[in-house]
Amino acid sequence: MSYVCVSQRFRLIAVLLAVFVLSSVSIAQQPVAPITKPSEPVMEQQVTNAQPAATSTASANMSDLRIGPGDLLEISVFGAPESLKQVRVSSEGSVTYPFAGTLKLADMTVRQAEEALAKTLQDGGYYNNPTVSILVKEFATQGVSVLGEVQKPGIYPMMGPRQVLDAISAAGGLTPKAGRTVTVTHRSRPNQPQTVPLDDDSKNNIAVYPGDTVRVSKAGIVYVVGNVKQPGGFVMDNQDLSVLQAVALAQGVMPDSSLNSSKLIRKTPDGQQQEIPIKLKDVLSSKAPDVALKADDILFIPSNPAASAGKRGLQAALQVITGIAIYGGRR
Repeated sequence: MSYVCVSQRFRLIAVLLAVFVLSSVSIAQQPVAPITKPSEPVMEQQVTNAQPAATSTASANMSDLRIGPGDLLEISVFGAPESLKQVRVSSEGSVTYPFAGTLKLADMTVRQAEEALAKTLQDGGYYNNPTVSILVKEFATQGVSVLGEVQKPGIYPMMGPRQVLDAISAAGGLTPKAGRTVTVTHRSRPNQPQTVPLDDDSKNNIAVYPGDTVRVSKAGIVYVVGNVKQPGGFVMDNQDLSVLQAVALAQGVMPDSSLNSSKLIRKTPDGQQQEIPIKLKDVLSSKAPDVALKADDILFIPSNPAASAGKRGLQAALQVITGIAIYGGRR
């Protein structure tokens, strides 16, 4: 009997030991899961650190803007909370600030204004090597002027920096006659306009600021008149449009056309009209080189009966062309 009891006790102890070992192994494995968690704060920190870099770039660009009459400025001196003031630039371009009196800041950049005010405060003995901060809270012109070949030219409110495509979008987008370049005249640098191509390249989508002017160019137009299937004016999507391409835009010539009596009418620098003979039949058969066109060129293709009276036919075509309002589709 005693042997059986001892045996049962040993079995009980063995079972308890097994349960204890399994529990220990399970507990030991639990801390492995949180190892992946530290990577999450690191990613959040990287994103957080990336934002001030973009903000500081925008702030640097904003500080290059020139102060103008009507702007609302927030001025403070580092370490002196009582110095925080909001002042409006007068019509004469000056502001009044404690201890500094009246100071003209118009046409200065924010950086230049900060330096000028700091010098005035230090020269007056009110501060020792002060660090002045100026923030433009409101611009007198808080919009960007969008002009040229846009659907709705006008002034559009844009607080802070935006991009040129944002301004064009605010104006309803481009018209069918829009060119392929846009010129931005910055308020801070009125004598240094930037002209960039309108394309999908992000580096050409330059920043614009309140007070800037965006002007979309007008595309060049060539006119094809005379004995063609669809006379009209056609927008030049590029600067490489040729005579053959223009004829194709006009849906080709009529069968009774006098091709080698064609003429190209082009304005000279002094505003006169110059007639250039075009042997279109030879061009079509590759016996003569194709001719590159320029904006406002007129390609006149007469019919056979008009070949002997080409001058009269050309004059009639030139009279009609002033009323042409057909623009070819974009290629």
